[in-house]
Amino acid sequence: MFDEWKRERRIRKVLAGLARQRVALILQPQGIWVIERALIRDQDTEAALMTCHMRGWVEQLHDSVPTGDLTLDMKLPSGPMFTRTQAIFRLTEGGWSALNRAHAWTVAGIMAAVLSLIITIAAAS
Repeated sequence: MFDEWKRERRIRKVLAGLARQRVALILQPQGIWVIERALIRDQDTEAALMTCHMRGWVEQLHDSVPTGDLTLDMKLPSGPMFTRTQAIFRLTEGGWSALNRAHAWTVAGIMAAVLSLIITIAAAS
């Protein structure tokens, strides 16, 4: 059970990380996006992204985008700039709702309304 909870937390962290990404600039003439605060894409992150995709929280925006990493001192690599290709994802409306836990807030609001109705009826009696 603890492993399941831990995995769900990891999925939500990846979803939040995806929401923090932003395009810093676009390299011309190829039109390649330079993304700030990009997710570090390992096997766990890919599995979490696919879970989010399966749940309808993210959708694929672009496929096979050239991707590379900065060096440890945050400079451009001296060799090839792009070493692999990856898909770019975006959050859907359902993803934003899951991230903000909109369902939990709705349920809490309904429970507060029902509780206040019960208290009002009991006080009027």
